[in-house]
Amino acid sequence: MFLKLFSKDRPPDDLELVLQYRQTGDLGCIGKLFERHTDMVYLVCMKYLKDEEESKDATMQIFEQLVVALKRHEVTNFKSWLHVISKNHCLQLLRNQKARGKTARSSIAETSMEMVFTLHLSEEEQHELELKALEQGLTELPAEQRTCLELFYLEHRSYKEIADITGCELSKVKSHIQNGRRNLKIYVEKHHAQR
Repeated sequence: MFLKLFSKDRPPDDLELVLQYRQTGDLGCIGKLFERHTDMVYLVCMKYLKDEEESKDATMQIFEQLVVALKRHEVTNFKSWLHVISKNHCLQLLRNQKARGKTARSSIAETSMEMVFTLHLSEEEQHELELKALEQGLTELPAEQRTCLELFYLEHRSYKEIADITGCELSKVKSHIQNGRRNLKIYVEKHHAQR
């Protein structure tokens, strides 16, 4: 009884909130996640978008997307997953700006993802098709493979760093990257065979 007077209820951690949201659909859970991680998401947006207002808008859009995304994806490390979601959202905004004739400040084209096919198109057209195929292919991968690939290729993280971020064993990280690359290759080849 005495100890109960001095012990405070521990607030739920991120994964508990995610699980609670998936089970109940309570938007208050997303509100709590927003309170905890809004600064991190905003800073990621500023890094890519380089504009205060665009970054604020993007931050709100990302949290609005969570309403659907958290129901679709198995999340094992919310903060890491949210970081990747935020970065991908910003890269998509930059590509959309570029398509509308604005100058993109950053591009996924700077990544070192290997491509396994060659098309008889101009270099620029080929590169654009590769990016679209990669983007779509990544969304088709299981969440663990996608997260490991993005951390490895897009953020240039080591196997050990990825293991620390995701909570997976080192051998599992290597397996996710190897299987993810193979599945991405199959998707890209299949996607372009249908063109």
